[in-house]
Amino acid sequence: MKNNPNFQALLSIVCLFSGGIILLRGCHFANNYESANVTIQPANNQQLVNSTSKTKASPKRVNPKAAMEVQPKLDEAKAEYLTNTAKFLAGIQVENSPLAKFQQSDTWRSHQQFFNNAWTKLEVRQLEKVRNWSQQELNQINATSPSLFYPFSGPDFLYAYSLFPKSEKYVLVGLEPVGILPNLSNLSESQRNLKLQEVRSSLYAILQFSFFMTNDMKVDLRNQGVLPILYVFLARTQNRIINFQYIGLDKNADIQQYKKGMIPGVKIDFVAKGEERSRTLYYFSNDLSNYGLERKPEFSRFITNLGKKVTYLKAASYLMYNGGFSNMREQILAESSHILQDDSGMPLTAFNRSKWNLKFYGSYISPIGLFANRYQPSLRKIYRNNKSIEPLDFGIGYKYEATNSNLMLAEVMN
Repeated sequence: MKNNPNFQALLSIVCLFSGGIILLRGCHFANNYESANVTIQPANNQQLVNSTSKTKASPKRVNPKAAMEVQPKLDEAKAEYLTNTAKFLAGIQVENSPLAKFQQSDTWRSHQQFFNNAWTKLEVRQLEKVRNWSQQELNQINATSPSLFYPFSGPDFLYAYSLFPKSEKYVLVGLEPVGILPNLSNLSESQRNLKLQEVRSSLYAILQFSFFMTNDMKVDLRNQGVLPILYVFLARTQNRIINFQYIGLDKNADIQQYKKGMIPGVKIDFVAKGEERSRTLYYFSNDLSNYGLERKPEFSRFITNLGKKVTYLKAASYLMYNGGFSNMREQILAESSHILQDDSGMPLTAFNRSKWNLKFYGSYISPIGLFANRYQPSLRKIYRNNKSIEPLDFGIGYKYEATNSNLMLAEVMN
């Protein structure tokens, strides 16, 4: 299938859902965009993640900047529980954990083999090359440990971290619900096996093609949410999870414990292998259309509070080509020091060439057939005439083969 020239036709078929075509990543119909139906029960969920902790979460309002800067007090028991849960889901052996006894089952061993095989292939085909490219092309950016904003991301912490491994804060946002992750030790064998199967099913597309398909996200993550996927990516990138909180953004864009009516999210503090200082991953379930941001302006204020940031866009369904997403597009352009994107992020015409330095990578001929109306003649001209554009040795975005993928790095001029 990888060499099939009609891959875009296959994607169109995969994306058929309820009689209509659903866009591949980020959101659904650009002209009929609605918020996801998110249901969270914060009291029950908080009990789950605090089951090994004696410290009760405070419901007090927290200044967002202070909440993102203060190093959380380490609860070793809670950190061990969270990290072992992530490892178990990711098919990584755990010890000194109630979960260890379940690793003897044929189901978990098959789960482990699936991940070991899939990850070995992914490392060779993608991730090692992505990291090497990042070290060469993004080294100066990463040296500043920037905040990373990744709209239309779903739970794709994997590529955010592979490209920007030094960021202090990662802010991911999509329509997919946050969801819950129960204590796996308390589940029946059939329930636990089902949870493992859900994880494998949800990850199929990104392991194969570098992006999530929206149809998969709607079906696979409707009930379980993004949490299990975030946990798997954190474990497989050798990060230790030290704290977890369900959060919400109130009308003042302040972070506090989730209550009905707030923008729902999750805050995960983690420590990278070989490091001591913790960093933070945020995921918010929110509508990024103009309609959604006007209904919930606190999200835009929260992003503004991050200060100058790097924005990453991949497989974003060309939504910001559309006037219905102009507010998000303009905020990114106004507040980002750098933007890394494939051609599905923002059109070339959105970048004022007197304000932005643009560097191109890879190859651009045309979008896949599903998005043929987003073809950019001006971008094609750049790739056709500029023989100094460096190739990519990995695939990323909808045209997932290395010879067909493209990236553009935009940097604000000083």
